[in-house]
Amino acid sequence: MRLIKIASYNLIFFIILILIFEVFFGYWFKDNNFGIYMRKERRINWQTKANFYGKEHNFFYKRNFWGFRGQELDPKDIKVVFEGGSTGNQRYTPEHLTIVGLLNKKFEKINGQKKIYNASTDGKTVEGYVNDFLFWFPKIPQFNPEYVIFYVGINDRYKGEKHYDQKISFKKLDQLKDYVKNNSITIDKFKTIKNKHYPTNTLSYNFDNLKLYKNFDYYNYIKAKKIYKLPSEENLIQLKRFKLRLNKLENIIDNNNYKPIFITQLMYNGLKDSNLYFVNEELKKFAQDNNFYLIPLDEILEMDVHDFYDQIHTTPKGSKKIADAIYPYLTKYLY
Repeated sequence: MRLIKIASYNLIFFIILILIFEVFFGYWFKDNNFGIYMRKERRINWQTKANFYGKEHNFFYKRNFWGFRGQELDPKDIKVVFEGGSTGNQRYTPEHLTIVGLLNKKFEKINGQKKIYNASTDGKTVEGYVNDFLFWFPKIPQFNPEYVIFYVGINDRYKGEKHYDQKISFKKLDQLKDYVKNNSITIDKFKTIKNKHYPTNTLSYNFDNLKLYKNFDYYNYIKAKKIYKLPSEENLIQLKRFKLRLNKLENIIDNNNYKPIFITQLMYNGLKDSNLYFVNEELKKFAQDNNFYLIPLDEILEMDVHDFYDQIHTTPKGSKKIADAIYPYLTKYLY
């Protein structure tokens, strides 16, 4: 009986110490309290093996404390942000072979003054970019980018899933779990040690999609423009949604000091998807009307066989083509 009492007292004392530790060192009452937002997008270190048409890559997919892809960073150093969905995040590609990674490598050869920080997360539409400026970025101290690059088109060509844009779980219990995970210093330190010494070992992925290019028919911009004279009823419905998202983003831009850069997108067969073609055209009009800088990727680049491993995601080969195409336009504006 005495041993049970001693054990109980020790347990209570230990719990009190943890609570005191959490109150003073946790993130519960701090500005960088992420609350229930950025679910599963922070403190990630996944060991991954990916094969693209015969070439294998072993790498670690990392997202840092602040939620950006890559190593830890000082928020005040962030001057150029890249906003995208899975086509910008490129979860299954080594960071140095992603579009952002390849662009940073090119910038290093100039003088290294510009670095792009990748804020892309899977599934985001323009609505998701808006939410980032409402719920994610305000949590980051000294976050004051000069430029934000918006990679837009593919996810906005259809109605996106709400949870991809909001990064919040729908279940109350999961929200509670996320709140604790995002604010507990004990869990944060545990994740730091775990990621450093015991990274999660994910599956091996083979992206040799040989069926993708069977009966391949590519629509470049000139061909698409000739075929898609007027938007269909389906196109108009999607464009209406897209315009509403752009209006929200315009308000965000007006209320911030950064300069936006917009980039249109391509699929594996170019612009064969009419929704993507008209979304790109609407984005160009939006940029022109507001005097925003735009890089018309759909007009300046044609993709080829094995540049994609599925309909929307590029292989390292395709990512290099995109980085090479937009680099001169970015340097012209950023420098």
